[in-house]
Amino acid sequence: MEILHAIILGIVQGVGEFLPISSSGHLVIADALLDQSAGTEGDESANKLLMNVVLHLGTLFSILIVYRKELWNLRLQPRVCMLIVLASVPAGLLGVLAKEQLEEIFETPLVVGVALFATAAFLVGGQKLERNELDYAQLSFGKSLIIGLFQAIALIPGISRSGSTISGGLLLGLKRDAAAAFSFLMAVPVIGGAALLKAKDVLSGDLVIGDPLPLIVGGVTAFLVGLLTLRWLVALIAKGRLYWFAYYCVGAGTATICWQLIKSVTAIPQ
Repeated sequence: MEILHAIILGIVQGVGEFLPISSSGHLVIADALLDQSAGTEGDESANKLLMNVVLHLGTLFSILIVYRKELWNLRLQPRVCMLIVLASVPAGLLGVLAKEQLEEIFETPLVVGVALFATAAFLVGGQKLERNELDYAQLSFGKSLIIGLFQAIALIPGISRSGSTISGGLLLGLKRDAAAAFSFLMAVPVIGGAALLKAKDVLSGDLVIGDPLPLIVGGVTAFLVGLLTLRWLVALIAKGRLYWFAYYCVGAGTATICWQLIKSVTAIPQ
């Protein structure tokens, strides 16, 4: 069951990390549904946060493959490297300073349902107000920091990191392909930093790893699914169809909120 659980979460992560529907939010929902169906609600033995990091590492490798040329060219673009580092600062600071609060939110599907509506608003706003003028190398440091703030907000499960940062880039004048490329280049230090923080917990003994096989299966699944999904998303963005996912976010958010409300009502002692 743990292997099947890992495969399902890997598929959810591989699709959700790149499509603007919030991978972290869908992982919370999928994990809660799987726990509910298996009767293991409240069980932390599966080490959900560690699995979450491994899944994100899987999709990180997808980014490294798809954007390998852009990443290799960064060695000749010190200014772009500075833009990426600056854009990564807000999410990095928030992740360190609000670590405990964020971990609590990761267990709350109701928050995810509400946040999915925010993702839908970002997607519609970014698409409607795009100016399609700049390549990411032409960004100012101020605009780079603003896109970084969009990424920091996306630490809340249910707010899509790709959706918010791509929409933010479009609002600030980036071309569609440039907004997508900058969004996923920004993801590299953020995801890598999160993995280092969790590795620190493992090495210090604060986190005990059980059977590593589900982690490996989940990570590999997330990588393969993410590779296919990212290539498809880039094609959709070029055609100006990013807003399509707003409809899905509204539907998923509504369903999640209704599920949680019904669950809370049925849990009240009669």
